[in-house]
Amino acid sequence: MLLNEADDAIDLQKSEFYINRELSLLAFNKRVLAQARDTSVPLLERLNYLCISSSNLDEFYEVRVASLIQMAEIDPKTLSQDGLTINEQLDAIATDAHQLVSEQYQILNDVLIPALATENIHFVRRNEWTTAQHAWLENYFNEELLPILTPVGLDSAHPFPRILNKSLNFIISLLGKDAFGRNRGQAILQAPRSLARVVQLPALETGSGPYDFVFLSSIIHAFVGELFNGMTIKGCYQFRVTRNSDLFVDDDAIDDLFLAVQGELAMRNYGDEVRLEVDAHCPEETIYYLLDRFNLLSDRLFLVDGPVNLARMQDVIALLPRSDLKFSEFKPAIPSQMAGKKDIFVAIKRHDILLYHPFESFAPVVEFVRQAALAPDVLAIKQTLYRTGADSPIVNALIKAARAGKEVTVVIELRARFDEKDNIGLAAKLQEAAVHVVYGVVGYKTHAKMCLVLKREGAELRNYVHLGTGNYHPKTALLYTDYGLFSCDKALGEDVRRVFAQLTSMGKVIKLNKLLQSPFTLYSGLLEKIDREIDHAQHGKPAKIIIKVNAIVDELIIQALYRASQAGVQVKLIVRGMCCLKPGIKGVSDNIEVRSIIGRFLEHTRVYAFANNGNQEVYASSADLMNRNLFQRVEICFPIESKKLHNRILHDLDLYLQDNTQAWLLHADGNYHRVQKTDAEPAIQAQNLLLQELHA
Repeated sequence: MLLNEADDAIDLQKSEFYINRELSLLAFNKRVLAQARDTSVPLLERLNYLCISSSNLDEFYEVRVASLIQMAEIDPKTLSQDGLTINEQLDAIATDAHQLVSEQYQILNDVLIPALATENIHFVRRNEWTTAQHAWLENYFNEELLPILTPVGLDSAHPFPRILNKSLNFIISLLGKDAFGRNRGQAILQAPRSLARVVQLPALETGSGPYDFVFLSSIIHAFVGELFNGMTIKGCYQFRVTRNSDLFVDDDAIDDLFLAVQGELAMRNYGDEVRLEVDAHCPEETIYYLLDRFNLLSDRLFLVDGPVNLARMQDVIALLPRSDLKFSEFKPAIPSQMAGKKDIFVAIKRHDILLYHPFESFAPVVEFVRQAALAPDVLAIKQTLYRTGADSPIVNALIKAARAGKEVTVVIELRARFDEKDNIGLAAKLQEAAVHVVYGVVGYKTHAKMCLVLKREGAELRNYVHLGTGNYHPKTALLYTDYGLFSCDKALGEDVRRVFAQLTSMGKVIKLNKLLQSPFTLYSGLLEKIDREIDHAQHGKPAKIIIKVNAIVDELIIQALYRASQAGVQVKLIVRGMCCLKPGIKGVSDNIEVRSIIGRFLEHTRVYAFANNGNQEVYASSADLMNRNLFQRVEICFPIESKKLHNRILHDLDLYLQDNTQAWLLHADGNYHRVQKTDAEPAIQAQNLLLQELHA
């Protein structure tokens, strides 16, 4: 195609060139669920993937569907990138989500529960209880449940209660009169969240347990009559309501972000209803009664054949000491130059150090902050915290540093979704220790991952930095793949210092030496690098782009990649989740490949690599290619300048591009297909190979 001839130009804004972002996110969840069917995955890990797919769908309805419903009320004619109205999107979501939920319960009931039974792990149904089990469960109900359960009989004095978001509830049909002579046709029972959703039975008799489990819903169903003395139970059916859980904080109308977020948290459990899950055996009349109570249409009704919250089955995995049914344990490696009690600053001063979690340990990051807190010549520590965990060793080190008289500044993002409560507690804890705590910039989430240590070395003040693609969270560092870079490069350190100054004070847009930063230079910087590859290709020079991110949604970035493909640039995209770009369209995206890797670890790295006519550039970043990351957040994108280190990242990317066991390829029709290895090909599983290489 001749890009400079207007008559031949293709309109890259056409809706047919885009995949709906919401349906793409559901497609990712389908790929996660596929792991639950994969017999090459250890059995309890397959159960875990099922639970993850359920939890993902919860959040999808709490945030994405809730947002679309709100938008439909404001402007229902708004079109998505792929040309759908909001109501058309909601209809398509309902179709895909119902199919997904149906598959979840089919896998649970027909695949996983039978497979677990062959390993003597049993989910015992009510009609299968032995006499001894029935007696034990009845006693458990009377001793452990009955005292804390509070049924509400529905009448004019007892209206339908407020139902907590995602809580387990029962609607009970009754016959007879109560102690006051009232005919109560229905009652609602809410199960406190403190109760285990799966109860482990003891080995009561020959042939039973030790791994026999009963769902809480089955126990309540069996003995609910104990709560309604003298009345007849016609039916007892579990249900669960999902609500809008996205916090709304008006940045222009608040004086104190801390108090505003704290106030909104109290309302999260009672947002607008967006989904209703009900026991599949519930009578139609009762179902329609519940739909009416929650003002929901039938497209947001899900009839389920099993527990209404599959995610709570993760509790079972923790109760089972069956290492043979889980992924084999591994100990993340520590680079030799950072092992033991070595001075971490001396190691960084020698050369930049790159860590790839979880294959390599997160411990050096904790040690970096710990040594900074203890070193007498460290004057100041500045750090961003997005998600850190309740009892973070990094936070403890920052507190020690502040108590030792060092200048400690922490930028906390209070609005990290579903971690707001923890972050409020974290902010209070740090402030009590005299840490300077700021909440970033009003209107922009601070998503950058940075730590800066200012150290006096003789007559010089030197900046040491850690920059990462993931959060400062030791637990998720065992589950998510992320890069972290240690450096004392002068220009890079000065950039990080300037970004911190921008976050804590006020001023004009700052000029940075090496970092790209959103919402200012990241977007334009990436476009410039894509355009440079286009120019190289048009002049017959080597041109290639490799991008690994969690999501590609931004329309103008997608159009730039389409233009690159049209110019002959080879574009390789490794996108874990949402991808609105369609590869393989003739004349538009022939030279683009999109793959998604779903494996043991959640792929979380963000890497941007450009061939640059042989002068390869590699950047790592906290940012995905979404509008929010590019324009509504504070993000950084940092160069990997050491040739050794950027070659290492390119090697890692090459493994992902060769993966033929955990990879899914996106096709031009918007569907993903799992890569099928031929008999002649060696099996390449990127994550396993990285584990082997980094532990060699």
